[in-house]
Amino acid sequence: MAVKTKTKQKSPSGSRQPSFVGKYLVVDPRVCHGQLTFHGTRVPVATVLSCLAKGHSLAYLRKSWPELAPEAIEEAVRLASEQLIEHHRVK
Repeated sequence: MAVKTKTKQKSPSGSRQPSFVGKYLVVDPRVCHGQLTFHGTRVPVATVLSCLAKGHSLAYLRKSWPELAPEAIEEAVRLASEQLIEHHRVK
């Protein structure tokens, strides 16, 4: 006879819930080890921003990741630039 054992489930805490950053970006501990990704995908925002920094075009990005809306990429660039400017703002 098989023995049933209860598995202890993690309590639903805030750290296990997705956290939206803007409309299209999300941090979900269950997706890509909690990296910032585009919502509904496993595409890391850092990867896309890195491609843009290397000079790849929006057309290249759309061909590489057709699931990414141009608005999502635009939001990632806008939020990244806002954070860079805020970080280096004279106080």
